Amino acid sequence: MNPLHPKKLLLSKWTASVPIAKQKHFLVSRVIQPEHIGDAIELVELEAVLSNATHIVAWRDLQDDGVWRQGWV
Repeated sequence: MNPLHPKKLLLSKWTASVPIAKQKHFLVSRVIQPEHIGDAIELVELEAVLSNATHIVAWRDLQDDGVWRQGWV
């Protein structure tokens, strides 16, 4: 997998290895900024492509190949 950087995640595409609520393809719709300026980014909002349902996950969880795959596979 390519190295991830939180500032490059916006609008990136992801495939869930195990479907979440019958959804497999997701898009990073928002990078959630920390409350205090200078803190590291920790969370992103994933939006399901078909249903537009949103899920908030830690951006580092996207590096786990057992859960997420980069791109739409």
